[in-house]
Amino acid sequence: MGTNGVAWLFPGQGSQTVGMGKDLADRYPSAARVFEEANDAIGVDLRALSFDGPPEELDKTSNTQPALVAASIAALRAAEEASGGRLPEPVVVLGHSLGEFSALVAGGALKLADAVRLVRTRGELMQSADSGGAMAAVIGLDAYVVARALIGTHVVVANDNAPGQVVISGPRIELTRAAEDLKSIGAKRVVPLRVSAAFHSPAMQAAAPRLRQAIDVTPFNALRYRLIANVDAKVHEHARAMPALLEKQVWSPVQWVASVKRAYGEGASAFVEFGPGTVLTGLAKRILPDVVTGNVSDEGTLRQSLPLLKGDAR
Repeated sequence: MGTNGVAWLFPGQGSQTVGMGKDLADRYPSAARVFEEANDAIGVDLRALSFDGPPEELDKTSNTQPALVAASIAALRAAEEASGGRLPEPVVVLGHSLGEFSALVAGGALKLADAVRLVRTRGELMQSADSGGAMAAVIGLDAYVVARALIGTHVVVANDNAPGQVVISGPRIELTRAAEDLKSIGAKRVVPLRVSAAFHSPAMQAAAPRLRQAIDVTPFNALRYRLIANVDAKVHEHARAMPALLEKQVWSPVQWVASVKRAYGEGASAFVEFGPGTVLTGLAKRILPDVVTGNVSDEGTLRQSLPLLKGDAR
């Protein structure tokens, strides 16, 4: 069991940024190796895409997903190397959507190469499952209010991210209409997201059977750390539960608020995000204002977060 009260977080699509992982790969051989392994696994130069772009290539779902897993695990390996080997065990690991696959690599259930291959396939399937779909962030309303307003439409709540921040997903035409309706009942803003389809909506059910086939031929090992899953916000200790959860995750809402609260209930008083950006630590702060957060995306943030990861900072 994790004793130092830290939960490890792994970001999802939308956190990618050109240059991600470069600083750490330049300084830490273990981080550089992650990109080499990821490149070899799918025969795509994820390293060049992540470090140099171009952004429109990095933003393609089938590239974004493996590149983000690589960048997140590179950040974790750099932190381990900087701390002289292993970090103290986290209380739990959790990732947002795609980040769940990074969390499984961190938890020892998936090998990096297998995860990268799997999310490359996942990205391709998600991209091709739905042509007319879109997603938008709704600011200023809570999930239950949004869900109630969407009854009778094909638009659904895709992510319950934080109080007052909910992502909706569905056919582009209906999404525009839903945005107007939500503004009329008090949404401050409805912001379209940079994604190519209606993720975490029934539109993704078309991708589920083939995703499950890909998951079923992927070897899973024992989970070294407990993981909180997106679809049920419950703690899972056995990797055998994961294939069904990962299949369901692609078309189900991400229960992020409940997941972060569950991590806190399991003893996490600090949340550290591995990979580009601070989206998840920002959400954690909105869900639980009193928790300590840190992130590892380059040398500066790694140095700041290391005491936290080692349990020296409290």
